[in-house]
Amino acid sequence: MTTQGKRLKNIRVSLNLTQEQFGAKLGISKQFYSNIETDRTMLNNEKLVLLFNDYNVNLNYLIGGIGKMFNLENNLPDDELTLKVRKILKKEGIIN
Repeated sequence: MTTQGKRLKNIRVSLNLTQEQFGAKLGISKQFYSNIETDRTMLNNEKLVLLFNDYNVNLNYLIGGIGKMFNLENNLPDDELTLKVRKILKKEGIIN
């Protein structure tokens, strides 16, 4: 089973971005981003929302290794894990 850091690396590579470029797009340093890919730290909710909104990343894939890397059809939640994540993000006031 892959880790969240390895799945994030797969996403970055599929977008043809370096760690420095992807980190900059997420508003974090290359070193901090590198620590995420090597599972020394994890993305916070704000960055998960950014990946979901800006890159159409499937949060089921990123968080749990379920499904495809990207939401190809739309950003609407269509399964239980995505609904739970969105509920948590709303509760935390990160999304409306």
